[in-house]
Amino acid sequence: MRVVVVGHGPTSSRLVETLAARGFEGRMTVLGEEPRAAYDRVALTSYLAGRSVEDLTYPVPEGVVLRLGSRVTGIDRESREVTTADGHVEPYDVLVLATGSSPFVPPVPGGELEGCFVYRTIDDLDAIREASAAATSGVVVGGGLLGLEAADALRGLGLTTHVVEMGGWLMPRQVDEGGGAVLRGHIEALGLGVHTGAGVKEIVAGPDGRVAGLVKADGETVEAQVVVFSAGVRPRDELAGPAGLEVGARGGIAVDDGMRTGDPAIYAVGECALHDGTLYGLVGPCLTMAEVAADRILGGGAVFARADPSTKLKLMGVEVAQFGAMDGALDVTFTDPVSGVYQKLFVSDDARTLLGGVCVGDATPYDTLRPFVGRDLPGVPGELLFSAGQANADLPEDAQVCSCNNVTKGRVCAAIAEDGLTDVAGIKAGTRAGTACGSCVPTLRRILAEAGVEASKALCEHFEHSRAELFDIVRVRGVTTFSQLVAEHGAGRGCEVCKPVVASILASLGNGHILDGEQAALQDTNDHFLANIQRNGTYSVVPRIPGGEITPDRLIVIGEVARDFGLYTKITGGQRIDLFGARVEQLPLIWKRLVDAGFESGHAYGKALRTVKSCVGSTWCRYGVQDAVGLAVSLELRYRGLRSPHKLKSAVSGCARECAEARGKDFGVIATERGWNLYVGGNGGFTPRHADLFAADLSTEELVRTIDRFVMFYVRTADRLQRTSAWLEQQGLDHVRKVVLEDSLGICADLDAQMERHVAAYADEWRAAIEDPEKLRRFVSFVNAPATPDPSIAFERERDQVKPVLIPLEAVRS
Repeated sequence: MRVVVVGHGPTSSRLVETLAARGFEGRMTVLGEEPRAAYDRVALTSYLAGRSVEDLTYPVPEGVVLRLGSRVTGIDRESREVTTADGHVEPYDVLVLATGSSPFVPPVPGGELEGCFVYRTIDDLDAIREASAAATSGVVVGGGLLGLEAADALRGLGLTTHVVEMGGWLMPRQVDEGGGAVLRGHIEALGLGVHTGAGVKEIVAGPDGRVAGLVKADGETVEAQVVVFSAGVRPRDELAGPAGLEVGARGGIAVDDGMRTGDPAIYAVGECALHDGTLYGLVGPCLTMAEVAADRILGGGAVFARADPSTKLKLMGVEVAQFGAMDGALDVTFTDPVSGVYQKLFVSDDARTLLGGVCVGDATPYDTLRPFVGRDLPGVPGELLFSAGQANADLPEDAQVCSCNNVTKGRVCAAIAEDGLTDVAGIKAGTRAGTACGSCVPTLRRILAEAGVEASKALCEHFEHSRAELFDIVRVRGVTTFSQLVAEHGAGRGCEVCKPVVASILASLGNGHILDGEQAALQDTNDHFLANIQRNGTYSVVPRIPGGEITPDRLIVIGEVARDFGLYTKITGGQRIDLFGARVEQLPLIWKRLVDAGFESGHAYGKALRTVKSCVGSTWCRYGVQDAVGLAVSLELRYRGLRSPHKLKSAVSGCARECAEARGKDFGVIATERGWNLYVGGNGGFTPRHADLFAADLSTEELVRTIDRFVMFYVRTADRLQRTSAWLEQQGLDHVRKVVLEDSLGICADLDAQMERHVAAYADEWRAAIEDPEKLRRFVSFVNAPATPDPSIAFERERDQVKPVLIPLEAVRS
């Protein structure tokens, strides 16, 4: 049998993968229009954040003939052949149309100007990135799911970004008006401009003929040199009509429950397929179509039922979820404007049946409640929005836990029992649940726990080990690179989860500068430039000021730097001075002046020790009983630069009045008449926790030794991104006391030696960076003008923020 597939995207890839996995013995030929193999379009934005095309590309099963750059122009149903644009003729016994969809570009005057783009392919993103290098602002037309993805991409490229949405609120297909209002607040807080209920009148050009702005229907002009259209898609059905296949009134190739068209030899799957009057643009239903078609081609009887449109995602750090219907006889709403959380459940008129729900800001209820759509509620509606109510919800066996791959709880339970599965990775491999969007993974873990299976501690799919186990492997076996670790103890090429973790482990063990060699490629955005990125795309500079103690001369240097570079300054809660608004190419210049004045990196960008806050202690305060400032300075200099699973904060108070707030820190010290009390495991944030008293009336020598061991034990054994508060609750205070104070595990000498190696090997990261020409090459904003910004771009102050604006070159010269 000769199976020919037209189109090579995610749906096409799933089709041939399914056929190959089920033992298809004929010939499979895939004709792809793009010049590259199928890749993950859901993760498309990550390409602009540094992921390679190879990372996103799906594997092609052995034996599949893949012809790229082959656009099919016609179908001859009588002779069963398709013809490509280059004249190639491919015969088929079974033809599958997986042509997908194309972006819809509204017929707006100026939409053809240079600087206008769509957001669909790798080539589109390459073009947007190139145009953004010479731009300062951009506009996305469309505030739906893909539109916000595009807006996040423009923001990541350093552009002042606006979103123009014709509907009354953002993501109108996924959330209701209340959810849209909360989502808007989140998006605007990131510095994006949001224009809802706004049509587009025209795109206007500048003197150079390129895009200069977008004019809204109300006449307001939004400045932009890059315009991205994300106003929906249209099915690619242009091959069907001329071939005599039925096409829907609003597009789409009509198919039956087996994904077959009116011609028994031709199937259609994915975004181009019209099933029961519905077009699907979500990855889940499209992948299910591919599996149904594969089953039918192999002689099976699978059918495609109406798909679940539920969605859970995270956009710009904001969780958004929608399941079931967005209306009902009754609704229950929870709104927290302070935290930016909006949750609503829609129920039947007797308040017994769940019809749907919307979540913005916190999508925790989604995992538990989505499988109950159309069923009796498992509890009181209001209580189900909170964790206690969700914990009591017992999923029925036929509840769908993975909408992307149509996997029920019963199927997952059967796979666990029959195949002896013990982790999420095994469930993914055996059932495909969790392999698409991944939103059902928490539910899979819950099912494992209910089945009595201890959850796997695997860091990710590339390492079966936990972070603590990897730490010991690297330490004991002397591993020095990620490549060596993944080759000897992992699989694949790594991901955004394991790479930063391994980078942190290598740095914790003193493996050289974090920007040396391969380590530089493992870092996230902040470590990549040794600075914290801010919401407007600029960076902050935070020199270390141990204990908050600073001389007048150094204070003057900070002021002069802030003045000369136009930076916004703020004294932080950790007794440092934060300088905001620095551009990438300015960072080395700023730090050269600070380093020359005796400052060093404050590590505000890394998972490392931030500050040791202090009161004035016995030096000045009439209540002080110990030298709090001296100890704070000593501790900060001792632990500076120590990379850890999460950030570390500390404080020293000179008396029991606790002015430094030591009991809210990862490790805090309070002076007593007889020495020092040590508190551990405190933190602020979303889950504030008071620290626990660890040891009392310690001498300074005993205190330092105890902190050394506590910190190093935490660095060794904590999970990825786990604060000391959560780690301490997991380990148990008594256990950690026995390890640190009584050496119950016999490792204290090793912990002491490890800390001494860190102290002896410390070197300031920024001094090393500005002294190394190779490291300095990364600090550029514009590839075509690495030393200075493009001369047509000037920067002006706006409400104490640095905002780039475009000024005509002639004006600059004059």
